[in-house]
Amino acid sequence: MAQHQPIRKNTPPSGSSEIPDKLYFRIGEVSRLCDIPAYVLRFWESEFPQLKPHKGGTGQRLYRRRDVEAVLHIKSLLYDEGYTIPGARQVIKTEHRQKTSQLPLAIEAGSSSAGTPQLRRLQKDLRDLLVHLSNPPARTVQSIRAPRASSSGPRVNSRRPAADPLFDPPPGPDTTHG
Repeated sequence: MAQHQPIRKNTPPSGSSEIPDKLYFRIGEVSRLCDIPAYVLRFWESEFPQLKPHKGGTGQRLYRRRDVEAVLHIKSLLYDEGYTIPGARQVIKTEHRQKTSQLPLAIEAGSSSAGTPQLRRLQKDLRDLLVHLSNPPARTVQSIRAPRASSSGPRVNSRRPAADPLFDPPPGPDTTHG
């Protein structure tokens, strides 16, 4: 019967370990790099949506560098800082939200001139859309209050205009009576 290694070790955290410059890592390599059993890595894949290694043709997990960095971050949150799994998940979600909210600020500050033509095109498209939406739609009804020609001619209901499919809801069952 095989002995299981303890998950928590009394050794100092191995945050200084270098990640080799490779494109993909197998689960055994990640396990050794991060000092975590492979079964824990597989469990974390089910608990943290950020951790999704690709699977090769043989079905073996292939971790990228960012996956290995995510594993080290998760390990630090759980083992060093004492978060629970839901707590660590919330911290990672908050960090991700802060990163995405700071991205537009860098673009506004003018630090990235590569996106400027795209931003101008997007602004122009949004202005065109605003102009299009602010114009009232053309009505197909000729006149809401047409004068009556004579009693022998067709009657026009002057109290209610014809149904407009863009503004009037389709007739349906009366749901006001509970």
